[in-house]
Amino acid sequence: MKLPNHFAMHTTTAAFIVLSFLASAAALPTSQITLTPRIHDASSQSTNWSGFAVTGSSGSVSDVKGSWIVPTIQGTCPNTNQYSSFWVGIDGFNSGTVEQTGTDSDCQNGAPTYYAWYEFYPHPSFLISGLNVHPGDHISAEASFSGRSFVVTIKDTTTGQSSSTSARVRGAQRSSAEWIAEAPSSSGGILPLANFGTVSYGTDNTGIASTCYATISGTTGAIGSFGASVQQITMVTNSGVVKAQPSPLSSDGTSFSVTWKSAGP
Repeated sequence: MKLPNHFAMHTTTAAFIVLSFLASAAALPTSQITLTPRIHDASSQSTNWSGFAVTGSSGSVSDVKGSWIVPTIQGTCPNTNQYSSFWVGIDGFNSGTVEQTGTDSDCQNGAPTYYAWYEFYPHPSFLISGLNVHPGDHISAEASFSGRSFVVTIKDTTTGQSSSTSARVRGAQRSSAEWIAEAPSSSGGILPLANFGTVSYGTDNTGIASTCYATISGTTGAIGSFGASVQQITMVTNSGVVKAQPSPLSSDGTSFSVTWKSAGP
């Protein structure tokens, strides 16, 4: 649902994406514009991503699996809307497309709001109306490539509801896999990051086997098994204030958490 607006110390290139959503009007957030990151440093900072990515050569990434626990909005929602997105996907770290699916924990109209979505950029994003997301639910998600098409699948393992969608994406590089907490953006810039507390990813936290895993150049393994190709990403404001901080990977390389630090601009 979001193409990230990433910022690295030596990076200025970005591409704009217009998002739209398919669901009942009452449940819809406003249409959003996001920016695709071009991060190249192993120790990366981003203005709207926090989490982990694994990079590879063009055409090398064929599958990424992730799991997380839907975080609960902390405290009372302010009058101003705030947003936070949690997803897995292929591409977007150092390329101009993204194939992803995830969930949101937002503050909209003064109330916590939770929902699931998918996106095949440059196609628009859509809400998944048949998947009812609740705080504390355990989510399993996958983005894969086979033949000429991408498939994104998301399942709420707490409720048993699931959704799967496929599409072709022209120009997809398949050069990165991601597990991300994101602050989405609007036409006016990056939106305030909702206080989600801490979101927990991976097998050790969710009990869902073989997550967070990727298949790159035919080799399947946990995030931590990819050595120097692993990118840890901290979300910061333009002035360097930390907005969301990832933990180190667990000893088995499968699991981590991201903790909210500030709403930022």
